[in-house]
Amino acid sequence: MKVIVIGGGASGMLASITSAKLGNEVLILEKTASLGNKIKLTGKGRCNLTFAGNIEDFKKNIVKNYKFMYSSFSNFNNDDVVSLFESLGVKTKIERGARVFPVSDKAEDIVNALKSEIKKYNVCVEYNKEVCKLNVSDGKIKSVATKDGKVYNCDKCIIATGGASYKTTGSSGDGYKLAESIGHSIVDIKPGLVPLKSQDNICKQLQGLTLKNISFKLFDEQKEIYNDFGEMLFAHFGITGPVVLSSSSKLNRIENIEEKLKNKKIKAVIDLKPALDFETLDKRILRDFEKYTNKEFKNSLNDLLPQKMIPVIIKLSKIDENIKVHQISKEMRKNLVNIIKNFEINISGFMPLDMAIVTCGGINVKDVNPKSMESKIVSGVYFAGEVLDIDAYTGGYNLQIAFSTAVSAGNN
Repeated sequence: MKVIVIGGGASGMLASITSAKLGNEVLILEKTASLGNKIKLTGKGRCNLTFAGNIEDFKKNIVKNYKFMYSSFSNFNNDDVVSLFESLGVKTKIERGARVFPVSDKAEDIVNALKSEIKKYNVCVEYNKEVCKLNVSDGKIKSVATKDGKVYNCDKCIIATGGASYKTTGSSGDGYKLAESIGHSIVDIKPGLVPLKSQDNICKQLQGLTLKNISFKLFDEQKEIYNDFGEMLFAHFGITGPVVLSSSSKLNRIENIEEKLKNKKIKAVIDLKPALDFETLDKRILRDFEKYTNKEFKNSLNDLLPQKMIPVIIKLSKIDENIKVHQISKEMRKNLVNIIKNFEINISGFMPLDMAIVTCGGINVKDVNPKSMESKIVSGVYFAGEVLDIDAYTGGYNLQIAFSTAVSAGNN
């Protein structure tokens, strides 16, 4: 059987290997000059390839369409991903947040392992081939055409073109156009796992500062819409980092979000000291104040906060920075505790789609068989990976989606 896989990313490579293992004649048509471009960027070049946990962990980290994933994940789960790469000589390790990485910390090792398997199972690869048309007859796929005028006959075709973020990797939304051309509907494309903008001067003042082990919440007016614990970073445009990126995928699905952002209805609230409740933090500050009783207020917070943050907190507290510590009243101190426990940032928007780690939206899963990944509209057309309307939070979950759907598509 002749199988064409459109796209040589994580899902495209694994789908091609899976199909070739069954004895099929498989050809990957890759738009760029290399395979696994986006894999090389994941986890800051270290590749957070999956997560350590169970099906419930997977479920709660899928932002949309978890039920669609149930069959493919059951068939090829996170343990299977680890076993696969370990069998290919890539040792793995588990880090904070149950994230799984190669021991080498090199994403390139994941790409090379898949490339070796592609070679082993005689999968052909043609580079710089942009597919522009699916040729369908009598409700079945017959061939695909590339921009350079070539036509490739096939019995089956797997669309694994990725989303629309990181265009330099070759993911520029081609799969959506191909799917639409054969009758599939596309759910609106939005940036997922993307930094958030803020017009607050605080962000510019704190640019470059990383906060670890903080509690991060997002509010739509008084309603809490997201809650996480971990790491974030201030930037000139606003905020980023793992907890912020994950929150963006929740935020962009809120009704009338653009209007709410414009009217300053969305707020991030950071607890800088989540391990300490209000009373315990107050006692801690009181001890510091006793230690630095004769010093000026501006010189009393070095044990508690990062240096860069101290001027910002002092300004928000409205306590004179030159006042002697022993002159600070209980009321002033309580206000300081409140600011540290509820550090607020107004969110004004999302950074562009090209800065997003994943794409929210994509091919409507209602028209795709969740067990086989085959189109319900055209026989012989399958989908895998980010091109589908499924996405998850950070932590290896999106690559797991790519791998699980790839194996289902390849097996069928």
